[in-house]
Amino acid sequence: MVLSNTHLFELLSAAMPVRALRSISCVMAKGLDQRGAAVAALAVVMALTASAAQASSADELSGKLTLLRGPLDRSAFNRPLMLNASDTANGLQGDVYAIVDHPLAALSSTLSTPDAWCQAMLLHVSNRRCTVSTEAAGSTLALSVVRKYDQPVDSAFRLVFDFRLIDATPQHLQVQLGASAGPLGTSNYRIAFEAIPADAAHSFLHFSYSYDENALTSVAMQAYLATFGRSKVGFSVLGRTADGQPEYIRGMHGLVERNAMRYFLAVDAYLDAPRDAISRRNAWYAATEQYPRQLHEIDRQTYLELKAADDHR
Repeated sequence: MVLSNTHLFELLSAAMPVRALRSISCVMAKGLDQRGAAVAALAVVMALTASAAQASSADELSGKLTLLRGPLDRSAFNRPLMLNASDTANGLQGDVYAIVDHPLAALSSTLSTPDAWCQAMLLHVSNRRCTVSTEAAGSTLALSVVRKYDQPVDSAFRLVFDFRLIDATPQHLQVQLGASAGPLGTSNYRIAFEAIPADAAHSFLHFSYSYDENALTSVAMQAYLATFGRSKVGFSVLGRTADGQPEYIRGMHGLVERNAMRYFLAVDAYLDAPRDAISRRNAWYAATEQYPRQLHEIDRQTYLELKAADDHR
């Protein structure tokens, strides 16, 4: 087991809808006190998890949009976005709900192929290679992930995702990716993406990821959180210090929130520039730097040079 770098456990990501809810962290509106925020967060997330074992239908997602209009308008992110992390029966899950400045037709034309998802996921600083294979049984994405951004690609572990386009209609887009195995005993990786029209010019989307863990994973992660990950925080504000500074969530839920945000911002940047790799890389980097306490890892020039070098491998 390698625990010598600070980023290994930031890489443990995938997605599926909520299976079971044991504890919750949630970023809500500005200005709520600790008790009010907790009550509001619990009420909203309870509503979000009505379909526990499968992706939401278009009607269910529409209902969530109606429910979340107010909280989205008051989001602490200064954009219509909500983020939460939760335990599942066998692992962890992160969910993002957001309204983006693209009509559903644009999302459907941009995000309906495995190649598009490869390009979007490659925006993450630690994702160094992604290849698509298509056979009679369907398409797979092989994503190579290094434990720290400055490590060689040859040291990466691979996540092989099955790609499924579940639905692509004028009123609903649904994509799922799943990988059976990952590093350090992790398994059952799932990425789920779903969107409906919010209005003629905007879409409401749900992005989620999850993975299962075993005893080895739990021990390794606790060791990481007690050492290299001790100073890392998520986005949910659990309270305030005596001088009014936010007390952010830490631990595994903080980790999941960070990865959920990184991947949502990757999808968002790809939507803005699907045909221009340089533009979307700059957009992703700028978006992550809006949250330096949680997401800063590398300077812009080094990031751009790293990705440019990967293009020529």
